[in-house]
Amino acid sequence: MQYSDMNYEINTMNIQELLNRTDRFAANAGCKITEVDAAHAVAEMRVTTSHLNGANVCQGGALFTLADLAIAALMNVQGQLTVGINNSIMFVASAKEGDLLRAEAVSVCDHHKIPAVEVRVTNQDGRLICHVTGMGYRKSVSLSE
Repeated sequence: MQYSDMNYEINTMNIQELLNRTDRFAANAGCKITEVDAAHAVAEMRVTTSHLNGANVCQGGALFTLADLAIAALMNVQGQLTVGINNSIMFVASAKEGDLLRAEAVSVCDHHKIPAVEVRVTNQDGRLICHVTGMGYRKSVSLSE
């Protein structure tokens, strides 16, 4: 599907604003989309004490929530409702309190029904914290419906 530059700009602005406003779980976890375009989406989160697990490092669910928000932004940027159907996460290093985490999602396959995305979550030093893959299902519904 091709969009004019003007419509595309409106869609990218809307998906960032829409998800930052309506994804209450991600917002309550401190996650926010900071960039989105046709090629990638970025979400960020500062690790606080509320993100820490029993080992005093960032809980895996918090990392997944951050990555999932970036995935949602990229998969929905065209304005067609896309929901997750399969995700996988590989933890590489621990994040600690105070870390600023950045989840960058890039498209692996922008299939019209089953898109696939890869996400690298890194800390403020560029150190890889986890790697996430995601697949979605594009419904025949506009985000505006």
